[in-house]
Amino acid sequence: MKIYLDNAATTPLSREVFQAMEPFIFENFGNPSSSHSYGRQARKAIEESRKTIADLLNTNPSQIIFTSGGTEADNTAIISAIRSNGIRLAITTPLEHHAVLHTLESLKRTGEIELVYLSHDHKGNLSIRELEQLLSTGDRALVSIMHGNNEIGNLNEIESIAEVCCRYDAIFHTDTVQTMGQYRYDTQQLQADFLVGSAHKFHGPKGVGFLYSSAASQITPLINGGAQERGQRSGTENVSGIVGLAKALELSYANAGVYHQHITHLKQKMIKDLFYRIPGIRFNGNSAEHNSLKTVLSVSLPDQANGLSPISYLDQLDICVSGGSACTSGSGSHVLKALGDQQGRTTIRFSFSRYNTEAEIDEAVNQLANLYVHETLTEMRAVC
Repeated sequence: MKIYLDNAATTPLSREVFQAMEPFIFENFGNPSSSHSYGRQARKAIEESRKTIADLLNTNPSQIIFTSGGTEADNTAIISAIRSNGIRLAITTPLEHHAVLHTLESLKRTGEIELVYLSHDHKGNLSIRELEQLLSTGDRALVSIMHGNNEIGNLNEIESIAEVCCRYDAIFHTDTVQTMGQYRYDTQQLQADFLVGSAHKFHGPKGVGFLYSSAASQITPLINGGAQERGQRSGTENVSGIVGLAKALELSYANAGVYHQHITHLKQKMIKDLFYRIPGIRFNGNSAEHNSLKTVLSVSLPDQANGLSPISYLDQLDICVSGGSACTSGSGSHVLKALGDQQGRTTIRFSFSRYNTEAEIDEAVNQLANLYVHETLTEMRAVC
């Protein structure tokens, strides 16, 4: 059977989400900026979707901006914060997604900001005390720290980080692409200036996302050319995608308890089974611990002496996994490099969704264990 365990890269589209989208693909296909009935229907769908998302996040609809996805939302938040507020210091971590790191690095190269990276331990845990020391030195700063790491599953203490940022009048952007739809956010409680969502990470369509910006946050448009999104993001809106985004987030919130229990069970089962079946296995970051994303398990394996890649081996068996972020496929993981020497090890990222089953976990573990058993037997025969 074909098994998909790469849900941190993208998730399968929910049929309920597609059913919500379908009328806006074939029937109500109007341009939402048009004044006739087709346009008004499309505009109504967008504003209803905006309100749905705002209600789920406990905010005002005017604070939700639709984008093409998480990367655009992260870029918009970071560039807006720096340019609208005259920020000269940005603080981040070397473990962020490239949508954050590359944006900040480009601003550093042009001389717009000084860029400082927080240190971390061998598992990727950050020091909030160090952040406070950096913020206490003077100039107002932008802090950009993700909630959940897409490669190693670490969950950062964004509530505590937000409190520190608020105390020192810093602007706080948190990349919540991996956690939106998995965890509940109450913007009246969490003192974050920017949150980010990408629909395809929680069983919505690809190519659509949103940016939450607090009332105090000013947006500098990245895309100009029209008055869409109240002049904050030009371009004809992806109506069916926006409808699907709202529906997907609504379903995730409505069923959060059931989904959480199911996925947590699958992850714990895989951790236990892999640990007992494969000698020398390790887990990267906090991915096998309680303070991690329930959807991500990063596994560190001894390299195969015969040179066979475990990922390629599983792929041949129609078991889909990855070595890390899909955005860095083929170039190596900057996250794992930051955690230390990975020589002689192979990393597999398993990532789960509500559609995975126990039988799929059993099959994936069995096949991976068989590879290592075969390797051990081959070595024993060679010695004999």
